[in-house]
Amino acid sequence: MKSWTMACLAGAALLAACSSNDDANKNGAGGANAGGAGGIGSGGLGGAGAGGRPGQAVPGSQEDLVQSAGDKVFFATDRSTLSDQARGTLDRQAEWMQRNPSVSVWVAGNCDERGTEEYNLALGQRRANADKSYLVAHGVVGSRIETISYGKSRPVDPGVTAEAWAQNRNAITSVK
Repeated sequence: MKSWTMACLAGAALLAACSSNDDANKNGAGGANAGGAGGIGSGGLGGAGAGGRPGQAVPGSQEDLVQSAGDKVFFATDRSTLSDQARGTLDRQAEWMQRNPSVSVWVAGNCDERGTEEYNLALGQRRANADKSYLVAHGVVGSRIETISYGKSRPVDPGVTAEAWAQNRNAITSVK
């Protein structure tokens, strides 16, 4: 079991290193979680799941969520309102959760590096709550979703550019 866990973590690290921020911006969905939710969830495998074919995710896994719906939604500066692109991703997440009724998730709200720690923790929580509220309004049982804010403490992109900040203004959904 430990070797399987280590293989999963190694696969997730490789996928994270190969992911493209341009694709995340275009699709409103990120690649493998890249640890954005503090390592919560199982990360991506990239290979065959138990009894699966290469490239096919195990139903209900983090990789399945990423492939089927996307795990990230992005926000405008100082905002927690959902864009049309974010709502599209959350619609797919709600459908995915309805297909996987035994799965629970974390939604982690994140911010760019600007602003105080207190401000960013509150903004990150509003972003996570916006995602949860949208999912609940679209048929997902609220008790299946926990929220957390990491504020500016867990950037996806450590750069100090407008593009990096845009990547860090997100909410990431991770399978528990």
